[in-house]
Amino acid sequence: MKPDVMLELLEAAAEQLKVRVSYEPLQTSVVHGGLCRVKGEYRIIVDKRATAEERATTLATALARVIKVTDSAVIERELSPKVRQVLRMHEPRLTPAAGVAGAGGGSGRRTAA
Repeated sequence: MKPDVMLELLEAAAEQLKVRVSYEPLQTSVVHGGLCRVKGEYRIIVDKRATAEERATTLATALARVIKVTDSAVIERELSPKVRQVLRMHEPRLTPAAGVAGAGGGSGRRTAA
């Protein structure tokens, strides 16, 4: 799907979820925006100079976080299947704690004890 079309779908999903989206010129070149809470309400700020693909990724990542911290079962039913699929791809992932077996914190080589 084209980034412009996906961006429109994600903006509509944000509106459905009552999450305000604003496009602002951001100073950093590494991050293209993200999720915040202003006076108790979620807001997504997106760099207006970002490409459509970067904007869509920023929106998808932020909306996936909103769904993660709210009643996701109810919210997800209200969204289109395509939007749900994109949001699942951008869900925040838990990283294993350091020192836990299988956490991948080492070099992958074993040494004899």
